[in-house]
Amino acid sequence: MNENKTNINWYPGHMAKTKRQIIEDLKLIDIVAEIIDSRIPISSQNPDVKEIIKDKKRLIILNKSDLACEQENRKWIEYFKNKGIPAVIVDSVSGKGIQEVLQKIVEIYDEEKYQTKGRIGKSIRVMILGIPNVGKSSFINRIAKRNTAQVGNKPGITRQKQWIKVSDQIELLDTPGVLWPKLGNQEVALNLAYTGTIKDDILSTLDIGYELLKVLQSNYLSNLQERYKLQENEIEDILQNRDLEENEKIVELMNLIGRKRGAVISGGEIDLERVASIILDDFRSGKLGRITLEGVGEGTYL
Repeated sequence: MNENKTNINWYPGHMAKTKRQIIEDLKLIDIVAEIIDSRIPISSQNPDVKEIIKDKKRLIILNKSDLACEQENRKWIEYFKNKGIPAVIVDSVSGKGIQEVLQKIVEIYDEEKYQTKGRIGKSIRVMILGIPNVGKSSFINRIAKRNTAQVGNKPGITRQKQWIKVSDQIELLDTPGVLWPKLGNQEVALNLAYTGTIKDDILSTLDIGYELLKVLQSNYLSNLQERYKLQENEIEDILQNRDLEENEKIVELMNLIGRKRGAVISGGEIDLERVASIILDDFRSGKLGRITLEGVGEGTYL
């Protein structure tokens, strides 16, 4: 693995066109609903959203909540509430929170403003925004109760503008493109790599898995112990070994996990690439338990 962190400069060229289209479509919109990943609420936002939507009413949807720590989910809801931004915890796979989203949209939309627009009897128009891999299409399909979102050959790229009527009161506009994250710092880039937003061919799987294990051993060691059947004395022997540098301790943890999972190649050597893949797959699928990588107070949500 590369001990010197790789700088990731990645910003797809279609982003400017997408922003222009969103700004144009906002003229038709009453409320903007931004979907973020509950595990990384800071990194999965797009900093341009606040500037783009200006004075439009706003709703935050904390999706993939089943993969994130319940306590942290509640803290984030309280955080947004204190900022004056309504937020809902959602799991688009099971449908948890979907009805609350619909209720919140109606609640957000001020009835007096609705009447002054001469919009009586017409739908509340909601734009759905989100960076790749936050589950935007899954959310739309769940709330519309059918497979509606048409996805292109790139992650999260929707082929055309779609109005989706989800109730007598509410109509959704799925954005024709997607807002991509701005990789302002290395931590944001790594968080997006852990969750699979930045694909594994941008950074090596080994580097991503190594960096994720560093985070997990600091904050979710018990999850690692349970998933990989690690004994406390085995972990202590590694983490308390003063002869090992910090990076060497992480490699030794990878070796330990590799032995437990049978990731051994010829000569008894551990296949660290395979170990990294195991850790990443287990994190992304929730097999490592409910994990939040960004807690309230660890950064800035705009």
